[in-house]
Amino acid sequence: MPKEQNGNFEAQLFKAADKLRKNIDAAEYKHVVLWLIFLKYISESFEELYHKLAQDEFSDPEDRDEYIAKNIFFVPEQARWSSIQAKARLPTIGQELDTAMEAIEKENPELRGVLPKVFGKPNLDKTSLGQLIDLISNTELKATSENSKDLFGRVYEYFLGEFANAEGKKGGQFYTPKSIVKLMVEMIEPYKGRVYDPACGSGGMFVMSEKFVQEHQGNIADITIYGQESNQTTWKLCKMNLAIRHINSKFVAWNTEGSFLKDAHPDLKADYILANPPFNQSDWGQDMLQDDARWTYGLPPAGNANFAWMQHMLYHLAPHGVMATVLANGSLSSNTSGEGEIRKHLIQNDVVECIVALPKQLFYNTGIPACIWFLRREKQTRKNEILFIDASEMGFLKDRVHREFSDEDIKKISETYHNWRKHPDQYQDIKGFCTSAKREDVEKHGFVLTPGRYVGIKEVEDDGIPFEEKMEKLTHTLKEQFAKEEVMNAEIKKQLAKIGFSM
Repeated sequence: MPKEQNGNFEAQLFKAADKLRKNIDAAEYKHVVLWLIFLKYISESFEELYHKLAQDEFSDPEDRDEYIAKNIFFVPEQARWSSIQAKARLPTIGQELDTAMEAIEKENPELRGVLPKVFGKPNLDKTSLGQLIDLISNTELKATSENSKDLFGRVYEYFLGEFANAEGKKGGQFYTPKSIVKLMVEMIEPYKGRVYDPACGSGGMFVMSEKFVQEHQGNIADITIYGQESNQTTWKLCKMNLAIRHINSKFVAWNTEGSFLKDAHPDLKADYILANPPFNQSDWGQDMLQDDARWTYGLPPAGNANFAWMQHMLYHLAPHGVMATVLANGSLSSNTSGEGEIRKHLIQNDVVECIVALPKQLFYNTGIPACIWFLRREKQTRKNEILFIDASEMGFLKDRVHREFSDEDIKKISETYHNWRKHPDQYQDIKGFCTSAKREDVEKHGFVLTPGRYVGIKEVEDDGIPFEEKMEKLTHTLKEQFAKEEVMNAEIKKQLAKIGFSM
């Protein structure tokens, strides 16, 4: 790939890779591409250290311990990218890759059961697979100012988003759009402590938390991540997503039962919780969890897990912890099956801190309007107040169907929240955007938390044109329109008369 294209590196690579997809579903093809990117990355990291060790007379480049000490995966000879690339055009390349994955798992216990063996499948065209290997091989990574580890992490993240887009509803099950994750992380600021996501998907919340720490000159060693995922394929994507960035995934668990029925971290009290659980999930196991200790604020209804997810997270939140969770907008106003009572108890116990209404078209998997809840177990400031932010008209259309927050949007929302919490002299209500409401105000609204009820309608700026002038212009436009319609109707009558119809 030419050097001058590196500014749009991920898009160029994805476009080229997608051309080779042919008739394979995006859901299946993503594993082929993402795992090849992963293999290229770990092999490149390995070979970089391998060459350094080979030049040192006191080191053995085939000694596994040398790589473990540097937190680098040991890649056996037959799985190294140079070996794979040399076999790219062979008809047996699929079996070669599956064997390579097995060899890597054998040498690296943390990857056991994670790597796929999908390359030998008959429906995967081996010529296209070879071309894909060549494509990934020929990317000039060193042409950028970033090292290959950062760049491949970026490529991986971009590909996840594009495949989620291609898969539609199914894709959203493993991917939360980056701008939403970034907003949540910027608002709760996970500098130091335990970060938890009970529905962790492909690990985007963890990756963004690590990025936040790095960008704010913190120490990555100061945060520990905990997660749980019930979909094994998605969990594998998560493990790879974290491995590619050297993020320790030791406490990211998978089981088919999920966080409600088999809590993988029963004693965890997290400092930060970030999550985007499934919206309005039904049949989540309420019948088996009637008397569960997590339902402090009320038993969630059997047909909707929104408040089950929220209370599960609150249960795992440390006394001074903060959490952010994306939920469907129904959670803000529903009174069905006791949901209104649970919301009322949350408000009366002063754990709700901020509600952000999100724009439509943000998610790949649903058109359901959504919001973000921010909760704290023990508020230090703004007691018995809730900040409402209406961001439903913010963002820009990335393509015809998907919207994203810009960096400026994220900054505006997060700064409003931080000023409200920490710098009250710098905060002010803005009609149509944000309002700080007392508990009594919320009670008057029947404990409904829809931001639009509190922030009001944005004031329209006066354009300075007198009212009489506007009316005159509007009247003139309407007269012109009516005149055009009369001419058109006359022509229609004329043409109909010619063929024997009258009106």
